[in-house]
Amino acid sequence: MIYTPREDSFLLEREVRKYAKGKVFLDLGAGSGIQAKAAKSAKAKTILCVDINKEALKELKQQGFKIKKSNLFSNIKEKFDLIAFNPPYLPEDKREDKESKIITTGGKRGDEIIIKFLKQAKKHLNKNGIILLVISSLTPKDKILKTLGKNSQKYEIIASEKFFFETLEVWKIE
Repeated sequence: MIYTPREDSFLLEREVRKYAKGKVFLDLGAGSGIQAKAAKSAKAKTILCVDINKEALKELKQQGFKIKKSNLFSNIKEKFDLIAFNPPYLPEDKREDKESKIITTGGKRGDEIIIKFLKQAKKHLNKNGIILLVISSLTPKDKILKTLGKNSQKYEIIASEKFFFETLEVWKIE
């Protein structure tokens, strides 16, 4: 199962188009490749698509993208100017099937994958590198903000869209 782009993907895509020009770009959790395609159209210097889903990676490779299988940064040694990540960010729902959970669930609280990502991401950024990260109003932010503080990273909300059940934001993290 490959994550089909939805509101969160489109919100992030608009920001990737603004920031990717001339950048060494990482599409983490690439899924359908919507962010990689946005970076390509914005003329990113290089693009790497990373996912844990073999099906997604096969599809991305067929589209001509450089791919790597990795659980977050487990197989990544490179550094990037721009990292885009639309993580699984929803709290665990016991009724959801296993395959769907991998795509949507960020842990029991919904913030665990984001926190793990933030702890690893800093060492994969070039000087002046930035992260574009999707956050939901359904995701608890207290530990995320604490992690950013420990990393001496600042964030700003650069895009936001309200839907009937949640508000989605794109955070620019430096």
